[in-house]
Amino acid sequence: MKHKPRIIALIPARSGSERVKNKNILNFFGHPLLAYAINSAVKTNLFDKIIVSTDSNHYAKIANYYGAEIPFLRPKKISTSISSDYSWIKYTLSKLANKKIIFDYFFILRPVNPFRTSKTIIRAWKFFRKKKNISLRAVELCDQHPAKMWSLRKGFIFPLIKGTHKGQPLYSCQYKTLPKIYVQNASLEISKVNVLTKNRSIVGKKIIPFFTNKYEGLDINNFYDLYYAKYLVKKKILKFEDIKKKSFFKK
Repeated sequence: MKHKPRIIALIPARSGSERVKNKNILNFFGHPLLAYAINSAVKTNLFDKIIVSTDSNHYAKIANYYGAEIPFLRPKKISTSISSDYSWIKYTLSKLANKKIIFDYFFILRPVNPFRTSKTIIRAWKFFRKKKNISLRAVELCDQHPAKMWSLRKGFIFPLIKGTHKGQPLYSCQYKTLPKIYVQNASLEISKVNVLTKNRSIVGKKIIPFFTNKYEGLDINNFYDLYYAKYLVKKKILKFEDIKKKSFFKK
């Protein structure tokens, strides 16, 4: 009998965000931002566990209210603005493994993206399984092309990407003439659990792209992103999945 893979959804929600204070629990159309990631994960019926990794008891209470598990808090030393994803993921899965709770694959669903839906997650999983790869990462075409980016050294600027198109340096060319470059977004990531020990990384040596559609990859990382996201929702340009549960803010 074929082994049914065990899958865990990991939602990182540390409390010390700097650009926007308490970003992960901001009130976004009646619910904490964190709630949308949990809600989309629950609706997939795909995961054996949905765990929020947080260093905050208050965040844990909110996460639990919306249907996630918080079996333990994340230590402060791996909850800083410079902590790697590897550190908290390895910590979480190792703690669970010590309790004989083992998984084959993990998803990362970041709470800064309220527009990733259950359908997005299911589509990514089907694509990932079809390709039989080790890791997947959500990407989209970049708006600000790195061919037009510069490094500064000793008072002079130097292009990050060297090259020419029809005799002209890339930084002087139109966007449409530049090579396609993709940027990762906060929609989702998938990896086999064994990459943590094999590669000491959260990804395998080969990563396949999951191309998000339109606003599926929209991240809220600063106040401009927040205002823009709210504008798009109010103008009915995009929408998020409804959360049936009564708001945590009103309970």
